[in-house]
Amino acid sequence: MFQKIIREFCEKEIKPIAEKIDKEEYFPWELYKKMGKMGLMGMTVPQKYGGAGIDRVSYMIALEEISRVCGSTGITVEAHNSLGVGHIYEKGTEEQRKKYLPKLTNGEAIAAWALTEPNAGSDAAGGQTTAVLDRDEWVLNGTKQFITSGNIAEVTTVMAMTDKKKGAKGISAFIVEKDTPGFKIGQLENKLGLRGSKTVELIIEDCRIPKENLLGEKDMGFVGAMNILDRGRTAIGAMAVGIARGALEDSIEYAQQRQQFGRPIGKFQAIQWKIADMATEIDAARLLVYRAAFMEDQDVRFTKEAAMAKLFASEMAMRATRNAIQVYGGYGFTRDYPLERYFRDVKLCEIGEGTSEVQRMVIARQLGL
Repeated sequence: MFQKIIREFCEKEIKPIAEKIDKEEYFPWELYKKMGKMGLMGMTVPQKYGGAGIDRVSYMIALEEISRVCGSTGITVEAHNSLGVGHIYEKGTEEQRKKYLPKLTNGEAIAAWALTEPNAGSDAAGGQTTAVLDRDEWVLNGTKQFITSGNIAEVTTVMAMTDKKKGAKGISAFIVEKDTPGFKIGQLENKLGLRGSKTVELIIEDCRIPKENLLGEKDMGFVGAMNILDRGRTAIGAMAVGIARGALEDSIEYAQQRQQFGRPIGKFQAIQWKIADMATEIDAARLLVYRAAFMEDQDVRFTKEAAMAKLFASEMAMRATRNAIQVYGGYGFTRDYPLERYFRDVKLCEIGEGTSEVQRMVIARQLGL
């Protein structure tokens, strides 16, 4: 029933404007307000803070349905829920939760999450952004890169070094509100795909925030960030499954209609095998995503399973969208059909929240290597 409700909403509200969102790099605020009213902007946050309070598997179902019709909307919802809202809920004090979560979960405001820096991507522990305590204020300095929704976010969780001597164990997390002096929007990225999702550079110069805006314990920000990334990686897997499913469903419909050599191309074994492989791998990826989400629901460590889900789902989705374009032939290479958008959008799933190479490192370490 939950899936049916989300699917009908996506077909009615998101799918008709998906092409506009991509071509015009359009950010539909009214859509996010509607999703907020449905509980989609605070899915796993308890109802006492304005969220929907659903389980993680249901969250994956919702992300798949949203991403199936629009990757830009999918990544915006994912980064907001998993990272921005997720970190505040998981590590915030009761006062922080009550102050920030209600307006974030109702769709009136967006949350961002800033870990990556120009020289600290896969090596996230190598960040150079600093936070120094000056009486009752923290003073932040540094630059963040590739921050989803960073230019429109009401609040941003920023990871900064509070003790350089400790390395990764000297990183803390901070809540920075929009329009705080010294917190500036830098370059807006001109991206290959997910063009309706805003990705920006953040420039932080002598940015002063209240002492109480420390999120979680001092020097424990990196540990918290890694825990949040586990959740985010599972969600990116769900997003990849959704985009791949869109490519599969469109390919089946096209193969049934497109006539060549006197019959539908879906009657040819070459096309059938492509579609059969797509369907099989999508199901396998979805089950990996569900397993990781279920483990999180059971409060069992799922670092390895999250990495496996993201790794397999993202690489599977690249294969699926590539094969879908092949099914469409020349038409798949045009913007008359959404296949090329799926192909561009899904590439981020192999990069964001840890590249495929990083996922393999995580898996290997979890296996004791």
